[in-house]
Amino acid sequence: MKKAILFFALFFTATLASQAQTDYRFHSIFIYNFTKYIQWPAGHQSGDFVIGVLGNGANIVEELTKITANKTVGAQKIVVKKFKSAAEAGACHILFIPSSGSHNFDDVQNMLKGKPTLIITEKSGLAQKGSGINFVLQDNKWKFELNEAATQASGLKVSRELTQLAIAV
Repeated sequence: MKKAILFFALFFTATLASQAQTDYRFHSIFIYNFTKYIQWPAGHQSGDFVIGVLGNGANIVEELTKITANKTVGAQKIVVKKFKSAAEAGACHILFIPSSGSHNFDDVQNMLKGKPTLIITEKSGLAQKGSGINFVLQDNKWKFELNEAATQASGLKVSRELTQLAIAV
């Protein structure tokens, strides 16, 4: 319950303080907190927990690295990696695709089909195309869409608390 309250507080702080320009601190906080409300299959709960960023996402890589330093998902140490192509990104738990890399979305989706990878994007329409979570700016506030069908197809279980916070797609 305390985790849910903390997540709600972070969610509303992020939406109230956001600006039209992307500030990857908020995205990073969201991404880290998503790890607390999504369950990966048993076979993917050992070794490092890899959060990948596809393409030119140096700012978010830096922010994610700061936020996840010395943090874990269960017993797994969080490692943040930057990938240049969809082919390199096959072994991560979460893959963030910045809007600048969204032209690779179809390739990523094909490469990761059926794998337990949460694809997170930030471009309008990508949740409808199969992204598990998509950041959207509504009324100058950051929010996120959740495509439950996409997360379930990847073998991921999303908590009810996260589902209630999301914009359903």
